[in-house]
Amino acid sequence: MKRLVVLISGEGSNLQALIEACQQGKIAARIAAVISHRADAYGLTRVAAADIEAKSLNPADFAGREAFDLALSALIDRYRPEAIVLAGYMRILSTAFVARYAGRMLNVHPSLLPRYPGLHTHRQALANGDAEHGTSVHFVTDELDGGPVVLQARVPVFAGDDEQILAQRVKAQEHAIYPLVVGWLLAGRLTLRDNVAWLDGAPLPAAGYAAD
Repeated sequence: MKRLVVLISGEGSNLQALIEACQQGKIAARIAAVISHRADAYGLTRVAAADIEAKSLNPADFAGREAFDLALSALIDRYRPEAIVLAGYMRILSTAFVARYAGRMLNVHPSLLPRYPGLHTHRQALANGDAEHGTSVHFVTDELDGGPVVLQARVPVFAGDDEQILAQRVKAQEHAIYPLVVGWLLAGRLTLRDNVAWLDGAPLPAAGYAAD
């Protein structure tokens, strides 16, 4: 069976969606390990009953980002994963780390990329009076939140929404589309070629599959 390694920083709600998708056979793989740079990340507690190894590495124990990422990649490689999945992983990755897993690493970002890369996406959508917001699953490249988009989900923004309400609406869509895209990658349907995402032998548009 194919193997995933999931990197997290916090609560791990997308991790939970991936665990359930694997258990239900929606993803033909198992999560071999969940790794965090925070030993107190709540997501690490989610794996206790799921026969998944939980690991943490403390960035303070390393000389810098490159040294940390080198140790992280050595830990990941112990599990021989076919895919590395970022689920709320909040560290910026080094160039060498990204290159090592090029075409095998996915991320989910809470905005309709290329709008609002980085932090506080819900706040920005509300401040700008956007009528819709959403989330994007994309390949990880050197550009922060700038890798080719595979799939997006859109949600409406209603009068009276605050950041928490909007975040919950977006999370619900993330939990639906992220396992789907991970499944595509592991099934060989999804590939990265020359910085373009391809699905079932066809290049995807800039906004990903089924953008409309």
